[in-house]
Amino acid sequence: MSIKVRALGDKDFFSWLGLFEGYSEFYKSELTDQKALQVWSWIIDKNESLAGAVAVDEDGEFVGFAHYREVPSTLTATRGLFLDDLFVSPESRSTGVGRALIEFAKECAAADRLTTVQWLTAADNETAQRLYDDVATRTDWVTYEIEL
Repeated sequence: MSIKVRALGDKDFFSWLGLFEGYSEFYKSELTDQKALQVWSWIIDKNESLAGAVAVDEDGEFVGFAHYREVPSTLTATRGLFLDDLFVSPESRSTGVGRALIEFAKECAAADRLTTVQWLTAADNETAQRLYDDVATRTDWVTYEIEL
């Protein structure tokens, strides 16, 4: 499968939305029109920190996406890239799409002279973790969350 990864653009909304629906379903998170439009507005607004990339196959179909943003690292006094979301359509998994999206994020970070690329994944997402263990170093950090 031939894959091209590029930044998301204004005209990509409906193709992106199909993938974002799959992503929301994968994580059992209800997706409303309002949520989808809010996330999309963050991605395309140059004044927002969230950006996105899409993986496109040889037929022009969207087969995966990544959402990422620049974040400060206080302990190193540097800035890094946080990969908020990474999703590959079920039929395109294990074909190099996820790896290509991570590589694109890494290239974006390097171009902006950022020092790290970091992300989280669900503890039971073992399929993704096989890729992540191959391309990155698993840390010892434990994540906590307070919902408000």
